[in-house]
Amino acid sequence: MAGAGGARLARAWPWVRLVLAVGVLVALGLRLGADAFVDGVRAVDAGSAVVALGLGAVTTVCCAWRWCVVARRLGLVLRLRVAVSDYYRGLLLNAVLPAGVLGDVHRAVGHGRRAGDVRRGLRAVLVERVSGQAVLAVAGVAVLVPRGAPVAVVLAVVALCWSRDVRRVVLSSAVALAGHVALFAVAAGAAGVRAPLDELVPVAVLALLVMAVPLNVGGFGPREAFLAVAFGDAGLGAAQGVTTGVVYGVLALVASLPGVVPLVGSPRSQDREVGAERLDQRGEHDLALAR
Repeated sequence: MAGAGGARLARAWPWVRLVLAVGVLVALGLRLGADAFVDGVRAVDAGSAVVALGLGAVTTVCCAWRWCVVARRLGLVLRLRVAVSDYYRGLLLNAVLPAGVLGDVHRAVGHGRRAGDVRRGLRAVLVERVSGQAVLAVAGVAVLVPRGAPVAVVLAVVALCWSRDVRRVVLSSAVALAGHVALFAVAAGAAGVRAPLDELVPVAVLALLVMAVPLNVGGFGPREAFLAVAFGDAGLGAAQGVTTGVVYGVLALVASLPGVVPLVGSPRSQDREVGAERLDQRGEHDLALAR
């Protein structure tokens, strides 16, 4: 009975998330009016969209590289080119599908099947995502906890001294985080926020932490609620915070649009990449046996 109840809850959870996220947005709309949301969509122009695509390329390549490092650490072959393509597709699916993680599941299962070990494929994506969140959490400690910066520095130094793979994961995660913060600054500028960068960066880091709460749809929901409170406390206006959150969400979606290419790409080209990856995997296996 307990197992059946858990299965029903797992099936219903994506829809529960959707309802809760929409409820948060509706509550904000009733409180602040619809203009804050409409202004956020209107604020996105060609210039900010181009910048979002550029920053998205940097962050996606960094995250894909992190995935490659983790996968190889677990004994799986993953080419960077394939990883970037899969990561873009995963970001787009995460943004447009209600569960918010189906893109990650898709790339994990796809890679696992190609490598002949779905379980390790799932583990690689899980470790990759947790690694990124860990770096984000350290940054959150630095900006949220009094005197948290020295603690964050110590943790970063320990991680960087741990091993070459850990250094790669930390550095790629840090660059990706910087790209997300830069995108937030672009969103704030497009929304008309006139605040110093040193004030926006802590808010951006905390907003990214809030987005990790599994009650959003494509990031929308708790992020806008948090920014309404944060901007209101800073004297920038709660509505301005919601508008900034909406702009960020739209720009993040724009940044994921290259994922359309692998999503609808040529099956022949995809088969070539998969075939090359399988050859690499077979070569790694033969080399391990030779040793």
